[in-house]
Amino acid sequence: MSSYRIWMGPTPIPPETAPPPHGKARREKAGSAIDAGQPVELAVLSVKRQTARCRFLGSDRTVTLRSRRFCVPGEIIRVKPRKAWTHGDPHLSAEIESARIDAPALGLTPLRLEDRGSWDPIRQYWGEEGEPIERWARPIIARGPRRAFEMEQVLPGYDYADPECDPIGMSNDRKDSGDTEGAYTMLMDLCQADLRCLDAHAHLGNLAFDRMAGDAIRHYEVGFRIGELSLPEGFDGVLPWGHIDNRPFLRCMHGFGLCLWRLGQFAEASRIFNRMLWLNPSDNQGIRFLIDDIRAKRVWEDRRDK
Repeated sequence: MSSYRIWMGPTPIPPETAPPPHGKARREKAGSAIDAGQPVELAVLSVKRQTARCRFLGSDRTVTLRSRRFCVPGEIIRVKPRKAWTHGDPHLSAEIESARIDAPALGLTPLRLEDRGSWDPIRQYWGEEGEPIERWARPIIARGPRRAFEMEQVLPGYDYADPECDPIGMSNDRKDSGDTEGAYTMLMDLCQADLRCLDAHAHLGNLAFDRMAGDAIRHYEVGFRIGELSLPEGFDGVLPWGHIDNRPFLRCMHGFGLCLWRLGQFAEASRIFNRMLWLNPSDNQGIRFLIDDIRAKRVWEDRRDK
Protein backbone atom coordinates (compact mmCIF):
# COMPACT_ATOMS: atom_id res chain seq x y z
CA MET A 1 0.00 0.00 0.00
CA SER A 2 1.29 3.43 -0.93
CA SER A 3 2.90 5.42 1.87
CA TYR A 4 0.53 8.36 1.44
CA ARG A 5 -2.34 6.08 2.50
CA ILE A 6 -0.85 4.93 5.80
CA TRP A 7 -2.85 7.56 7.68
CA MET A 8 -5.95 6.93 5.67
CA GLY A 9 -6.03 3.79 7.71
CA PRO A 10 -21.55 0.56 -8.44
CA THR A 11 -24.09 0.12 -6.39
CA PRO A 12 -27.16 2.28 -7.20
CA ILE A 13 -28.12 4.38 -4.23
CA PRO A 14 -31.47 3.40 -2.67
CA PRO A 15 -34.05 6.20 -2.63
CA GLU A 16 -34.24 6.18 1.15
CA THR A 17 -30.49 6.83 1.48
CA ALA A 18 -30.00 9.16 -1.47
CA PRO A 19 -28.63 12.63 -0.68
CA PRO A 20 -31.46 15.17 -1.02
CA PRO A 21 -31.54 17.41 -4.14
CA HIS A 22 -29.14 20.35 -4.35
CA GLY A 23 -27.23 19.13 -1.29
CA LYS A 24 -29.94 20.30 1.14
CA ALA A 25 -30.50 18.21 4.25
CA ARG A 26 -33.43 17.79 6.57
CA ARG A 27 -32.96 19.99 9.62
CA GLU A 28 -32.78 17.86 12.72
CA LYS A 29 -30.80 17.86 15.90
CA ALA A 30 -27.29 16.55 15.49
CA GLY A 31 -27.74 14.60 18.71
CA SER A 32 -30.44 12.45 17.10
CA ALA A 33 -27.79 10.95 14.82
CA ILE A 34 -24.95 10.74 17.33
CA ASP A 35 -24.38 8.44 20.25
CA ALA A 36 -22.25 10.61 22.51
CA GLY A 37 -18.74 9.29 22.89
CA GLN A 38 -19.15 6.71 20.12
CA PRO A 39 -17.19 7.09 16.84
CA VAL A 40 -19.25 7.74 13.73
CA GLU A 41 -18.45 7.54 10.01
CA LEU A 42 -19.11 10.47 7.72
CA ALA A 43 -18.87 10.94 3.98
CA VAL A 44 -17.16 14.26 3.27
CA LEU A 45 -19.05 16.45 0.79
CA SER A 46 -17.04 19.68 0.86
CA VAL A 47 -14.32 21.39 2.90
CA LYS A 48 -13.99 25.11 3.67
CA ARG A 49 -11.41 26.49 6.06
CA GLN A 50 -11.82 24.55 9.33
CA THR A 51 -15.24 23.07 8.57
CA ALA A 52 -16.44 20.25 6.37
CA ARG A 53 -19.93 19.51 5.16
CA CYS A 54 -20.55 15.80 5.67
CA ARG A 55 -23.24 13.17 5.35
CA PHE A 56 -23.73 10.38 7.87
CA LEU A 57 -22.75 7.20 6.05
CA GLY A 58 -25.81 5.28 4.87
CA SER A 59 -28.12 8.22 5.57
CA ASP A 60 -29.30 11.48 4.02
CA ARG A 61 -28.59 13.41 7.24
CA THR A 62 -25.90 16.05 6.90
CA VAL A 63 -23.81 17.89 9.45
CA THR A 64 -21.21 20.64 9.52
CA LEU A 65 -18.04 19.22 11.03
CA ARG A 66 -15.48 21.33 12.86
CA SER A 67 -12.06 19.70 13.04
CA ARG A 68 -8.42 20.67 12.86
CA ARG A 69 -7.47 17.78 10.59
CA PHE A 70 -7.52 17.93 6.81
CA CYS A 71 -9.94 15.85 4.72
CA VAL A 72 -11.11 15.92 1.10
CA PRO A 73 -14.53 15.52 -0.57
CA GLY A 74 -15.37 11.90 -1.23
CA GLU A 75 -13.33 10.50 1.65
CA ILE A 76 -15.00 8.55 4.43
CA ILE A 77 -13.81 9.71 7.81
CA ARG A 78 -14.19 8.15 11.24
CA VAL A 79 -14.61 10.81 13.89
CA LYS A 80 -14.77 10.89 17.66
CA PRO A 81 -17.43 13.45 18.66
CA ARG A 82 -16.59 16.09 21.26
CA LYS A 83 -19.66 18.29 21.05
CA ALA A 84 -22.86 18.44 19.00
CA TRP A 85 -25.25 21.37 18.65
CA THR A 86 -27.79 22.93 16.32
CA HIS A 87 -27.26 26.40 14.91
CA GLY A 88 -29.65 26.53 11.99
CA ASP A 89 -28.18 23.23 10.81
CA PRO A 90 -26.61 20.42 12.86
CA HIS A 91 -22.98 21.01 13.85
CA LEU A 92 -20.43 18.62 15.25
CA SER A 93 -17.03 19.21 16.81
CA ALA A 94 -14.94 16.06 16.55
CA GLU A 95 -11.47 14.64 16.13
CA ILE A 96 -10.86 12.81 12.85
CA GLU A 97 -9.40 9.44 13.81
CA SER A 98 -8.91 8.03 10.31
CA ALA A 99 -9.87 8.53 6.68
CA ARG A 100 -10.21 6.19 3.76
CA ILE A 101 -11.12 6.24 0.08
CA ASP A 102 -13.90 3.71 -0.47
CA ALA A 103 -16.04 4.81 -3.42
CA PRO A 104 -18.52 1.89 -3.30
CA ALA A 105 -19.36 2.73 0.33
CA LEU A 106 -20.49 6.24 -0.70
CA GLY A 107 -23.65 4.76 -2.23
CA LEU A 108 -23.42 6.81 -5.43
CA THR A 109 -25.23 6.02 -8.66
CA PRO A 110 -22.47 5.12 -11.17
CA LEU A 111 -22.00 7.45 -14.11
CA ARG A 112 -23.54 6.10 -17.31
CA LEU A 113 -21.40 4.63 -20.08
CA GLU A 114 -22.66 5.32 -23.60
CA ASP A 115 -21.55 2.98 -26.38
CA ARG A 116 -19.88 5.00 -29.15
CA GLY A 117 -19.20 2.18 -31.58
CA SER A 118 -16.12 0.21 -32.52
CA TRP A 119 -12.58 1.46 -32.01
CA ASP A 120 -10.18 -0.08 -34.54
CA PRO A 121 -6.40 0.33 -34.10
CA ILE A 122 -5.92 -0.02 -37.86
CA ARG A 123 -7.59 3.36 -38.29
CA GLN A 124 -5.41 5.11 -35.71
CA TYR A 125 -2.18 7.07 -36.17
CA TRP A 126 0.86 5.25 -34.77
CA GLY A 127 3.65 7.35 -36.27
CA GLU A 128 5.08 8.14 -39.67
CA GLU A 129 5.12 5.46 -42.33
CA GLY A 130 8.22 3.32 -42.10
CA GLU A 131 8.89 4.18 -38.44
CA PRO A 132 8.87 1.29 -35.96
CA ILE A 133 5.81 0.98 -33.74
CA GLU A 134 6.62 1.97 -30.16
CA ARG A 135 6.84 -0.89 -27.68
CA TRP A 136 3.89 0.28 -25.53
CA ALA A 137 1.57 0.36 -28.58
CA ARG A 138 2.27 -3.13 -29.95
CA PRO A 139 0.02 -5.14 -27.61
CA ILE A 140 -2.76 -2.57 -28.00
CA ILE A 141 -2.64 -2.91 -31.78
CA ALA A 142 -2.42 -6.68 -31.54
CA ARG A 143 -5.54 -6.78 -29.37
CA GLY A 144 -7.56 -5.53 -32.33
CA PRO A 145 -10.90 -3.69 -32.39
CA ARG A 146 -12.67 -2.87 -29.12
CA ARG A 147 -15.80 -0.99 -28.13
CA ALA A 148 -15.52 2.74 -27.45
CA PHE A 149 -17.53 4.37 -24.68
CA GLU A 150 -18.22 7.84 -23.32
CA MET A 151 -18.64 8.34 -19.57
CA GLU A 152 -21.42 10.58 -18.35
CA GLN A 153 -20.18 13.93 -17.08
CA VAL A 154 -21.92 15.51 -14.08
CA LEU A 155 -21.47 19.26 -13.85
CA PRO A 156 -23.89 20.96 -11.42
CA GLY A 157 -24.89 24.45 -12.45
CA TYR A 158 -23.88 24.08 -16.09
CA ASP A 159 -26.30 25.87 -18.38
CA TYR A 160 -26.54 24.08 -21.72
CA ALA A 161 -28.27 27.15 -23.16
CA ASP A 162 -25.21 29.23 -22.24
CA PRO A 163 -22.01 27.18 -22.70
CA GLU A 164 -19.94 30.08 -21.33
CA CYS A 165 -21.64 29.54 -17.96
CA ASP A 166 -19.27 26.68 -17.15
CA PRO A 167 -18.45 26.43 -13.43
CA ILE A 168 -15.14 24.64 -14.11
CA GLY A 169 -14.10 27.31 -16.59
CA MET A 170 -15.19 30.04 -14.18
CA SER A 171 -13.15 28.44 -11.42
CA ASN A 172 -10.10 28.32 -13.70
CA ASP A 173 -10.60 31.98 -14.55
CA ARG A 174 -10.53 32.85 -10.86
CA LYS A 175 -7.38 30.81 -10.34
CA ASP A 176 -5.67 32.48 -13.30
CA SER A 177 -6.60 35.93 -11.94
CA GLY A 178 -4.99 35.09 -8.59
CA ASP A 179 -8.21 34.31 -6.71
CA THR A 180 -7.20 30.80 -5.66
CA GLU A 181 -9.56 30.81 -2.68
CA GLY A 182 -12.50 31.71 -4.91
CA ALA A 183 -11.58 28.93 -7.33
CA TYR A 184 -11.30 26.47 -4.45
CA THR A 185 -14.71 27.48 -3.06
CA MET A 186 -16.42 27.02 -6.43
CA LEU A 187 -14.95 23.54 -6.84
CA MET A 188 -15.98 22.57 -3.32
CA ASP A 189 -19.53 23.74 -4.04
CA LEU A 190 -19.60 21.41 -7.06
CA CYS A 191 -18.49 18.47 -4.92
CA GLN A 192 -21.14 19.25 -2.33
CA ALA A 193 -23.82 19.36 -5.03
CA ASP A 194 -22.73 15.99 -6.46
CA LEU A 195 -19.62 13.99 -5.55
CA ARG A 196 -19.71 12.52 -9.06
CA CYS A 197 -18.44 15.80 -10.53
CA LEU A 198 -15.09 14.27 -11.48
CA ASP A 199 -13.71 17.47 -12.97
CA ALA A 200 -14.08 19.22 -9.59
CA HIS A 201 -11.89 16.54 -7.98
CA ALA A 202 -9.35 16.84 -10.81
CA HIS A 203 -9.09 20.62 -10.52
CA LEU A 204 -8.91 20.54 -6.73
CA GLY A 205 -5.94 18.22 -7.22
CA ASN A 206 -4.44 20.69 -9.66
CA LEU A 207 -4.72 23.48 -7.09
CA ALA A 208 -2.76 21.43 -4.56
CA PHE A 209 -0.30 19.71 -6.90
CA ASP A 210 2.53 22.25 -6.90
CA ARG A 211 2.71 22.77 -3.16
CA MET A 212 1.61 19.45 -1.66
CA ALA A 213 1.42 16.25 -3.69
CA GLY A 214 0.25 14.34 -0.62
CA ASP A 215 -2.96 16.39 -0.58
CA ALA A 216 -3.37 16.50 -4.36
CA ILE A 217 -3.25 12.72 -4.72
CA ARG A 218 -6.25 12.31 -2.43
CA HIS A 219 -8.38 14.58 -4.64
CA TYR A 220 -7.28 12.81 -7.81
CA GLU A 221 -7.81 9.33 -6.38
CA VAL A 222 -11.32 10.10 -5.13
CA GLY A 223 -12.32 11.24 -8.64
CA PHE A 224 -10.65 8.21 -10.21
CA ARG A 225 -12.29 5.74 -7.83
CA ILE A 226 -15.75 7.28 -8.28
CA GLY A 227 -15.33 7.09 -12.06
CA GLU A 228 -14.14 3.50 -11.74
CA LEU A 229 -17.54 2.54 -10.35
CA SER A 230 -18.84 2.82 -13.92
CA LEU A 231 -16.37 0.29 -15.34
CA PRO A 232 -17.49 -3.34 -15.00
CA GLU A 233 -14.97 -5.92 -13.83
CA GLY A 234 -12.70 -6.89 -16.71
CA PHE A 235 -13.64 -3.78 -18.72
CA ASP A 236 -11.82 -3.99 -22.05
CA GLY A 237 -13.22 -1.01 -23.88
CA VAL A 238 -11.65 2.33 -24.69
CA LEU A 239 -12.51 5.80 -23.36
CA PRO A 240 -11.19 8.07 -26.12
CA TRP A 241 -10.17 11.62 -25.25
CA GLY A 242 -12.04 12.69 -28.39
CA HIS A 243 -15.31 11.99 -26.58
CA ILE A 244 -15.05 15.01 -24.34
CA ASP A 245 -17.07 13.68 -21.41
CA ASN A 246 -14.31 11.10 -20.84
CA ARG A 247 -11.82 13.85 -20.07
CA PRO A 248 -12.62 14.45 -16.38
CA PHE A 249 -12.00 10.76 -15.60
CA LEU A 250 -8.79 10.72 -17.64
CA ARG A 251 -7.62 13.92 -15.93
CA CYS A 252 -8.15 12.32 -12.51
CA MET A 253 -6.17 9.26 -13.60
CA HIS A 254 -3.37 11.42 -14.99
CA GLY A 255 -3.04 13.48 -11.81
CA PHE A 256 -3.20 10.34 -9.66
CA GLY A 257 -0.42 8.70 -11.67
CA LEU A 258 1.79 11.80 -11.56
CA CYS A 259 1.42 12.04 -7.79
CA LEU A 260 2.24 8.35 -7.35
CA TRP A 261 5.39 8.89 -9.40
CA ARG A 262 6.26 12.06 -7.50
CA LEU A 263 5.85 10.19 -4.19
CA GLY A 264 8.09 7.35 -5.36
CA GLN A 265 5.30 4.79 -5.83
CA PHE A 266 6.75 3.57 -9.14
CA ALA A 267 4.95 0.22 -9.49
CA GLU A 268 1.50 1.73 -8.91
CA ALA A 269 2.26 4.73 -11.15
CA SER A 270 3.35 2.37 -13.92
CA ARG A 271 0.16 0.34 -13.54
CA ILE A 272 -2.07 3.45 -13.69
CA PHE A 273 -0.30 4.90 -16.72
CA ASN A 274 -0.26 1.58 -18.58
CA ARG A 275 -4.01 1.33 -18.00
CA MET A 276 -4.45 4.87 -19.34
CA LEU A 277 -2.69 3.92 -22.56
CA TRP A 278 -5.13 1.03 -23.00
CA LEU A 279 -8.13 3.22 -22.20
CA ASN A 280 -7.04 6.07 -24.46
CA PRO A 281 -4.46 4.80 -26.98
CA SER A 282 -4.34 8.15 -28.78
CA ASP A 283 -2.54 9.31 -25.60
CA ASN A 284 -3.50 12.98 -25.74
CA GLN A 285 -1.96 13.46 -22.26
CA GLY A 286 1.53 12.32 -23.24
CA ILE A 287 1.85 9.22 -21.06
CA ARG A 288 4.11 7.55 -23.65
CA PHE A 289 6.81 10.14 -22.90
CA LEU A 290 6.81 9.27 -19.17
CA ILE A 291 6.27 5.52 -18.94
CA ASP A 292 9.88 4.46 -19.57
CA ASP A 293 11.21 6.80 -16.87
CA ILE A 294 8.68 5.44 -14.38
CA ARG A 295 9.55 1.84 -15.19
CA ALA A 296 13.20 2.69 -14.76
CA LYS A 297 12.36 4.26 -11.36
CA ARG A 298 13.77 7.65 -12.29
CA VAL A 299 12.90 10.39 -9.82
CA TRP A 300 9.99 12.61 -10.85
CA GLU A 301 10.76 16.08 -12.16
CA ASP A 302 8.47 18.86 -13.29
CA ARG A 303 8.71 19.03 -17.08
CA ARG A 304 5.93 21.48 -17.75
CA ASP A 305 8.29 24.35 -18.59
CA LYS A 306 10.71 22.22 -20.61
